[in-house]
Amino acid sequence: MHNAASNGHRNARHRAGGWEPLADWYDGWMGKNGSLHHQRLAIPAVMELLSAQPGEKILDIGAGQGVLAPHVIQAGADYTGLDASPSLLRQARKHHRQGRFLLGDARNLQRLAGMQANMFDAAVFLLSIQDMDPLPAVMEAVAWVLRGGGRVVILMLHPCFRVPRQSGWGWQEERKVRFRRIDRYLTPLSVPLKEYPGQGSGVSISFHRPLQHYINTLADCGLLIEQMKEITTYKTSRENTQGLQRVQARAENLANQEIPLFLALRARKACL
Repeated sequence: MHNAASNGHRNARHRAGGWEPLADWYDGWMGKNGSLHHQRLAIPAVMELLSAQPGEKILDIGAGQGVLAPHVIQAGADYTGLDASPSLLRQARKHHRQGRFLLGDARNLQRLAGMQANMFDAAVFLLSIQDMDPLPAVMEAVAWVLRGGGRVVILMLHPCFRVPRQSGWGWQEERKVRFRRIDRYLTPLSVPLKEYPGQGSGVSISFHRPLQHYINTLADCGLLIEQMKEITTYKTSRENTQGLQRVQARAENLANQEIPLFLALRARKACL
């Protein structure tokens, strides 16, 4: 469910068995509650935009171990998590006794047993949309499963600033500034990401798309954006050091406050 920003890299969830080789490693890294980035940044932002109400039906697409489940259930809503990895779904059922978890392809919700048109009040992609391709097929399926006026909340790595293997941090000595370098942006990319110690076999894939691709695809599917949040990370460096180290720490914290880590969107299905 989570990718480059939180070091939780995944294969495209719709590819049969694609995530299975990494499932045990990923569950060991993520655990029941998610990473620190999930707990402090991603989940609070998603729940704010989702604004889940008692009795609503919420579909979590790319649910992984179901880290969002207890938050949705605590809000009084009905939770359904969907993922293409049987191993991660087993972990989700072990971690979370409430809610239901389904094995399925995000591009083909119409083919899942028990799935119906206009069935859900809201759908969520919590750091999962950049693991799925092609985007139009996924959004068409989401639009089908949402009722009229239903909403979709997407939280992802900010595609303008966090392009896998095509962006990074730099230090300009003359100005004492930490800057974000972007090498490529407009071209959609399928990027294999690096392996991590102990993760075993398998290489995760991240699909980079420019922001216009997301906005236009949502609109083409009758999902109209009504709110956007750009989310920065928390301070990571202590500034009570001396000399150059203190200058660099201040520059790093300023960059963290100014250059977003995540982008969150809420779109609503047009009522016809």
